[in-house]
Amino acid sequence: MATELAYVKVARSGQVPEGVVRRFFVGDLELAVSRFEGDVYVSANYCTHLACHLSAGKVTEDGLLCSCHGSVFDFTTGEPLSPPAVSPIKVYPAKEENGEILVALT
Repeated sequence: MATELAYVKVARSGQVPEGVVRRFFVGDLELAVSRFEGDVYVSANYCTHLACHLSAGKVTEDGLLCSCHGSVFDFTTGEPLSPPAVSPIKVYPAKEENGEILVALT
């Protein structure tokens, strides 16, 4: 039997407009929350290259761009799409309900 994920609120929907990435905390966990083409994505906030804040980067057509050295990460898998990063970032299941962005901390 599959276990249902437990979601917690990370932000209000209006706090993350289209094409924006912002930093939020759930407890001590620092997250980057972004919106692309209406969908929300949640990942760890640190680039795997040199631990720069992804929330200081940009949302692009290709993925989440780290502003430090230009690595781009896939929104859904966290896989690096361009160097210098070679390791994926942690991504978390996310959804929106009743004006809130929710994340499952798996």
